[in-house]
Amino acid sequence: MSGSTNRYTVPPTVTVLTVMKARLVGATKGHALLKKKADALTVRYRQLLREIVEAKNGMGDAMKGSFFSLAEAKYAGGDSIKHTVFDNVDRATLKVYSSQENIAGVKIPKFESVSEPGETKMELTGLGKGGQQIQGCRKAYLSAIQLLVQLANLQTAFMTLDVALKVTNRRVNALENVVKPKIENTIAYIKGELDELEREEFFRLKKVQKNKQKVAAQELARKEAQAAEAAAAYDTGLMQDNTNGITSANLLTASNDADLVF
Repeated sequence: MSGSTNRYTVPPTVTVLTVMKARLVGATKGHALLKKKADALTVRYRQLLREIVEAKNGMGDAMKGSFFSLAEAKYAGGDSIKHTVFDNVDRATLKVYSSQENIAGVKIPKFESVSEPGETKMELTGLGKGGQQIQGCRKAYLSAIQLLVQLANLQTAFMTLDVALKVTNRRVNALENVVKPKIENTIAYIKGELDELEREEFFRLKKVQKNKQKVAAQELARKEAQAAEAAAAYDTGLMQDNTNGITSANLLTASNDADLVF
């Protein structure tokens, strides 16, 4: 874009220039802060990506092991294992709590699995038949659930960070490629107009000064001409007096005056 279009439509005054400079300082600081925020989000984003890949790789083995444990428990305890487990469960021993984590000003949901302490009836389940396989299946599924909660936490944080990172990058690009160049072009335009006004004012003052000097020279020439005319008229008068036999007294020469008697 040209400088005439990629700028704000403002009057070229000193006040507006001050405001634009302040806006440029604010835009520069905001760009630096958003850049740091984008860098921090990018670091955390890549870290989450690595953790998600590791969790998904471990998820396959965990689910495979839990399904094998369930098959062993069904084989050892028979088809009635489901009713046996339901009869011995009175409360959940694994609970999931949600909270928020702040990463560079971005609030990210966080999930955490917590095992409730205390003895349960599940420890005595299947004493008659298949008890060891049931306990092994329980531990395998507890491990799988914890891994699922961890994976859900990572994927939720990843998606939230992805949205926040895109918004931050758009703001950084807007400040860097649109807002700051527009303000800089506006400042350059105002400075150019103010310089032009200053040159015009300087030219006007020089013109006024020349006119005053010209008028003063004309006035001096007029006065000199009047003085010359007066001197010429005075000399002409003296010559006429001498021709008529009238001498003019010289006040500067010494003369004897008659004494006055009172």
